[in-house]
Amino acid sequence: MDKEFVIWLEDVFSIVQDTSARKMFGGVGLFRQGLMYALALSDGRIALKADNQTSQAFIDEDCEEWTHARKDGKITRMGYWYMPERLTDEPEELLEWSMKAFEVALRADQKKSPSQRKFKG
Repeated sequence: MDKEFVIWLEDVFSIVQDTSARKMFGGVGLFRQGLMYALALSDGRIALKADNQTSQAFIDEDCEEWTHARKDGKITRMGYWYMPERLTDEPEELLEWSMKAFEVALRADQKKSPSQRKFKG
């Protein structure tokens, strides 16, 4: 990911208080209070964290789930869905979708043992 894309990403997601970007996995993770709620992949697409409580919104928008094909041919669901591209031009809706993704990250973190939790809020 080039520096200009990371700067653009930080600008777009600046509406989400306390968001920071970190390069990782050939992409950029977006974090809030220690939890990753979004990921920009090397192809430029942005995925938001989702679970069974939020995935229907992505399905309703005809979004694709981020999956990984393993060497054994099995498909691994990554827990993220590509967000609708229109959200980068609609800050209020992006904020709503991002906060729901953060809530998913928070729920997932709360399921971990106390020593493995990453929430810093």
